[in-house]
Amino acid sequence: MERLKTKQVRVGDDLLIGGGAPIVVQTMCNTHTSDVQASLAQCRRLAAAGAQMIRLTVPGLQDVPALKEIHRSLREEGCKVPLVADIHFSSDTAIECAKVVEKVRINPGNFHPDHETARRKFAEFLRVCKEHGTAVRVGLNHGSLGKYITELYGNTPFAMAKAAMEWLDMCVEEDFFNVVVSLKASNTVVMVQAYRELVKMMQESGNVFPLHVGVTEAGNGDAGRIKSCVGIASLLREGIGDTIRVSLTEDPEKEIPVAAYLAKYFSTETIAERNPLLDAAIEWGPRLLDREIDEIPESAGLGEYLRDEIMQAARRRFYRPEYIACPGCGRTMYRLEDTFEEVKRRTSHLKGMVIAVMGCIVNGPGEMADADWGYVGEGGGRVSIYRRGEPVLRHVPDSEAIDKLLELIEAG
Repeated sequence: MERLKTKQVRVGDDLLIGGGAPIVVQTMCNTHTSDVQASLAQCRRLAAAGAQMIRLTVPGLQDVPALKEIHRSLREEGCKVPLVADIHFSSDTAIECAKVVEKVRINPGNFHPDHETARRKFAEFLRVCKEHGTAVRVGLNHGSLGKYITELYGNTPFAMAKAAMEWLDMCVEEDFFNVVVSLKASNTVVMVQAYRELVKMMQESGNVFPLHVGVTEAGNGDAGRIKSCVGIASLLREGIGDTIRVSLTEDPEKEIPVAAYLAKYFSTETIAERNPLLDAAIEWGPRLLDREIDEIPESAGLGEYLRDEIMQAARRRFYRPEYIACPGCGRTMYRLEDTFEEVKRRTSHLKGMVIAVMGCIVNGPGEMADADWGYVGEGGGRVSIYRRGEPVLRHVPDSEAIDKLLELIEAG
């Protein structure tokens, strides 16, 4: 398997992404960045577990001093793992973070509701990144593309790639090339198609930037691991992907072994101890997703449960509900992991239904656009319940929200 030839991005002093460098494994804190000590402790654990980049959410300008303190403390301790600021909506926050950490992840389209204003703010942001040697990830997610692009192309993989190309073209115009790009979706088929479209567009443009690959809102447990492996392996096996994250609704330390396994699987490294579950997902999932096969043969010896999970992850056959659940981050204002487990327990009989459990309103409503029902944290102990992308109940106390969700589902 030959890797896609991309530009090379430098993050901090030592980390290289793309341009033939080994696949980089990254993860994201689920602490509140304003809680400096908790964030520091988690960063230390993630670095020890093998994370090569660590992302932290920065909701607003008020959180930048905490990010700066986390960065300073880690460097004083000798921890050199690059930090990535995750920004939504606030271009001013992105600009300030570019002066503090090694990389900033943005979706430039949500810098401002007015598209031309967003473009001006993005150009300003790039100039600050260039001045400070800061790398950038242009990260777009399915379901949060904005009206400008969806009115032109719909909410499609092609639209995702076109949206990314507009911002990448602006990077080229600004002579800024220290850029990684991602197009994530919880639907593995949409995610894989979007990356393939983007690769074709970048090759036609003559500027192929490194790609961060992942399945967003994959869930937890075996299902989350299998779904992530199916989507990520579908791209890695054709050489697409320079840095990866496995997004699980679990402690972020548990993401790293799965991502590291994928990185080794598609490299020249030897895997010391095989993982049959991951091996099966990596081997059979991409072939199902690309319709090279219609079933996993009995001769594979996987057993009914594992065959069913891989078929579902590849979206070829559904034997249980489909769950969309974000991994949680510093924006999450309730006990996401416990809530998700309880929702799964109480809805396990609803075969084929798509149910989303989202940590906050930043990506929640957009990312669960394909869901039949959605549970979205508002903060302050309150929850919104959505049906097919539209809110049907708001400000529900979280102690009552699962009951209300079940009542609505049963009422049809």
